[in-house]
Amino acid sequence: MASSGSGSSSGTEFRRKWDRDEYESLAQQRLRAERDVAQAQNQKAVPVKREFLKQRDYKVDIDSKLGKSQVITKTTPASQSGGYYCNVCDCVVKDSINFLDHINGKKHQRNLGMSMRVERSTLEQVKKRFDVNKKKLEEKKKDYDIEQRMQELKEEEEKLKEYRREKRKERKRKADSSIDDDSGMDPEMAKIMGFGGFSSSKK
Repeated sequence: MASSGSGSSSGTEFRRKWDRDEYESLAQQRLRAERDVAQAQNQKAVPVKREFLKQRDYKVDIDSKLGKSQVITKTTPASQSGGYYCNVCDCVVKDSINFLDHINGKKHQRNLGMSMRVERSTLEQVKKRFDVNKKKLEEKKKDYDIEQRMQELKEEEEKLKEYRREKRKERKRKADSSIDDDSGMDPEMAKIMGFGGFSSSKK
């Protein structure tokens, strides 16, 4: 009777029995494996050494497409579609202000392999920069001095010409007045008769 009762009870019980110790050990193993993978990834993720920001050595083209119309279809590549195309990041920006913001931004600079940090200048670099700027100022001053000197020479030449012109006029007036005094006749009549050159110096 007891055996039949126990058999009937086991036959009517449909719930599956789980071994808690086994699954707990499996969970611990999984956690250990995940922890090992995370540590390995942290060790592998060595920080990338990026270059410092550099001055751009080319002119940004934002004017070449101004005032031009272009047909755009579904098959038109992104580089030829409307707007400004960035070949480094493979994206299209719709206007020039956003394009300039993009090429000066963090994402674009990282794709170029640069960080957003600027290199700290050394004392020698600062001295060299001072020397270059000093030479530029001296050249500019020299050019200005040459131009100023040329202008001054031109003004002096104009004054000399004016002075000679006035002298000639004064001599002519004196000559005309001497003709009037010596001949005692009308200067116009003296010129007609040809007496202008025969006036005597004696009184």
